[in-house]
Amino acid sequence: MSSIGLLLILALYVSILFYIAYWAEKRSHSKWTNNPYIYSFSLAVYCTAWTYYGSIGVAAESGLSYLPIYLGPIIIIPTWMVILKRIIRISRVNKISSIADFISLRYGNSRFLGALVTMICVFGIVPYISLQLKSISDTFHIVTKTQSSENIFTDTTTYVCLALALFASYYGTKYVDASEKRRGIVTAVAMESILKLVFFLIIGIYVTYFVYDGFGDIYTKAAVLENFEKKNSIGDLTNGINWFFLCLLSMFAIFLLPRQFHTAIVENNKETHIRTAMWLFPLYLLLFNIFVFPIAWGGNILFEDKGLNSDTYSLLIPQFFNNNFLTVLVFLGGFSAAISMIIVSSIALATMLSNNLLIPYGFIGSLENSSQEKNSKRILISRKIGIFLLIILAYAIYRIFILDYSLVSIGLVSFVVIAQLAPSFFGALFWRRGSKKGAITGIIVGFLICFYTLLIPYAIGITKSSSLFIQEGPWGTALLKPFQLFGLDYLEPIPHAVFWSLFFNVICYAAISVSFKGNYRERNYAEMFVDIDKYITNHEDAFVWKGTAYISDIQKVLQRFLGEERTKRAMTIFNLKYNIDKNITTADARFIKFAENLLTGHIGTASAKILISSVVKEDKISLTEVLRILEESKENIIINKKLTDTSNELKKISIQLKNANQELVNKDIQKDEFLDTVTHELRTPITAIRAASEILHDDDDIPEELRKQFLQNIISESDRLNRLIDKILDLEKFETGKQKIYLSKNNISKTVEKTLLSLKQLIKNKKIGIEFDEASKEIKAFYDEERIIQVIYNLLSNAIKFSSETAGKISIKITEKKEVVEVRIHNNGKGIKEEDFEAIFDKFYQSRNQNVKKPIGSGLGLAICKQIIEHHKGKIWADNTETNGATFIFTLPNYNTTENY
Repeated sequence: MSSIGLLLILALYVSILFYIAYWAEKRSHSKWTNNPYIYSFSLAVYCTAWTYYGSIGVAAESGLSYLPIYLGPIIIIPTWMVILKRIIRISRVNKISSIADFISLRYGNSRFLGALVTMICVFGIVPYISLQLKSISDTFHIVTKTQSSENIFTDTTTYVCLALALFASYYGTKYVDASEKRRGIVTAVAMESILKLVFFLIIGIYVTYFVYDGFGDIYTKAAVLENFEKKNSIGDLTNGINWFFLCLLSMFAIFLLPRQFHTAIVENNKETHIRTAMWLFPLYLLLFNIFVFPIAWGGNILFEDKGLNSDTYSLLIPQFFNNNFLTVLVFLGGFSAAISMIIVSSIALATMLSNNLLIPYGFIGSLENSSQEKNSKRILISRKIGIFLLIILAYAIYRIFILDYSLVSIGLVSFVVIAQLAPSFFGALFWRRGSKKGAITGIIVGFLICFYTLLIPYAIGITKSSSLFIQEGPWGTALLKPFQLFGLDYLEPIPHAVFWSLFFNVICYAAISVSFKGNYRERNYAEMFVDIDKYITNHEDAFVWKGTAYISDIQKVLQRFLGEERTKRAMTIFNLKYNIDKNITTADARFIKFAENLLTGHIGTASAKILISSVVKEDKISLTEVLRILEESKENIIINKKLTDTSNELKKISIQLKNANQELVNKDIQKDEFLDTVTHELRTPITAIRAASEILHDDDDIPEELRKQFLQNIISESDRLNRLIDKILDLEKFETGKQKIYLSKNNISKTVEKTLLSLKQLIKNKKIGIEFDEASKEIKAFYDEERIIQVIYNLLSNAIKFSSETAGKISIKITEKKEVVEVRIHNNGKGIKEEDFEAIFDKFYQSRNQNVKKPIGSGLGLAICKQIIEHHKGKIWADNTETNGATFIFTLPNYNTTENY
């Protein structure tokens, strides 16, 4: 493919990314941009060009050695509900925006430690960014079949760098507060993660099932290649130990890489999103590794002894078969993997450089007297410049140094450098005794060991076996060989560096922390980090501070960074939270901590402490006093929590009592109304019976025909009275829960037919047409047939009464849905008013609409219907959706889909 054509495709692709980021930024609160799946896929920024290309190269050259980099994260992920949740809570309450802020805050807001962590990250990540640029350049030239240019102005990678720098600086520096969520970047990264996985699966399927005849075919053909069996087994104990250290390295990387900290911690909106990430992220890694082996060994079979770069087999295989479309698709997947890492890493590093180096060691003094607009502008410009410089520096390293190394080699070196933060990072979470001096010493010593055993040999060139430093050690001292330090000769270079650097790092961190006590601020934050769950709601209460401070002075500092409006709003929230009188002029420890947190997102933890310290007078506190205050804080928090819980319980009880009282009043009213109505309803037939009886008793000369009529009236009214009493008793049983229903599987159509049969004569007399859907003959449901016949009878009786006088028509329709069976009974009368829809199911309800006012009957039919249906776990309601008339609908559990009913 031509270079111009591929550049146009890249330009279109990057434009689409710009649009996705723009769209997501505008809809930052939408469910499409703020959900657990976007969060989980954004974590896949872990899978860079190293994963996309490098793992294939490792699999082709060394067999299964690529697996530990993915096994580590999968092994550690089950602990995320504990570790990751704790980190997120600490970062959220303290407005932390980077791993440098996290570590420096834990060890007493140490400015030097924040700068040290930042420099370690720069040393580790900038070459890693260079690695991504190398992958873009190498694969571009493979696809276009061109040679890389020595002139930077004709090198396509130059323009890719500039485009990425523009993208990252625009969307990565939209907010002065670095702890703000960047939904645009995160959504774009998530989309790239999906695309690179899809494209990788496509090439995997193509190689496995189109180039070859499946996994078995590739395995059979690869098995005859040299050293196949040796490469594709874990091997002996030595190899197992090497695997162990590589797994350990990747476990640390998933927490410590700045891009992972940024996506997993800073960009987390809800802790509950971790639950989805716990299964989706390992699944993503698994899917990414399914086709690594087929592509790697499929490439070895095709290109045996041709000396091609095995990292690029995923491109070379489709190109070998002249499949240009698939070649470009794979290239776009690798491009996505590379640029997502570059963008997120440069944003994270630029924030760290700004907050932990430039501001605290540079222009913090000039920020003290500037306006909010100027401060915000300077901070944002510093971050934009930081992003540009980092990407340009990475480009320079790529041009000068990285061209001779494989993707995996540089990636693993970066992992080892970043791993030096592990002891101080995890110690911050779980060990109260860990101190600033211990953390600084451990990181520096670990980095120096790493520098000696890894960075110097790689700078010299590990392929230069003639180097006396590598082969014999400095001054010929065998014990100091960089790859066999102190005689340890059975580990490969990367595991060897991991072992010795972390060994000395941990020893120094622990020994110094135990030997020298940290200051009161370190111990204060140690308690707050280790016991974050106790302080999560009122973390300002746990901050220990003594001295003299005025709210007005601190307020002026806040206004220079937040502006007057936001500062005023923050003050109001703080006063409401702690019930503080706004007229109080002096600030306490809680307000000092609150103010520092507000500034942290803008200028970092160390600079926030420096600025607040400049306007307050702090008194020294002994470690014993800190522990005493913290103990009191714990007790106060426990007491406050108990008081809050008790208050909430009392509120709930009060509401329940109020509701119960109202319910009793309502029941009293209902009881009175019910008794009045029952008395009225009973009196009607009794009066009729008494009147007829008196006539028969007093008049002996009544004609025989009339006498029979009066006797018939007495019998009819007695039957009516009996039915009314039965209904009242039925209703009372349902309402008190005494009525039992006997469920069984029944054919609802047959039940309807039985009911229609009992009403046949009445329907015939009123000349009413019946429409019954024949398609529902085999629909079954769970119900007590006798009771449902009672419901259908009542509904059909009402439909007969209120059908049209001239051409009465009733339609019955039964519909089977997923969980329920729905029965609709419609008559072509006048219809029901909307305000009567619920009321018609009340006892003795008489509607103003004569269509539902029952001229004959007790007024209890629909009320009993409702009770019966609800006892069947169904619903019943009225509807006017049809053109004319009234519809009653009820549902019953579907026999075919209901389980354990």
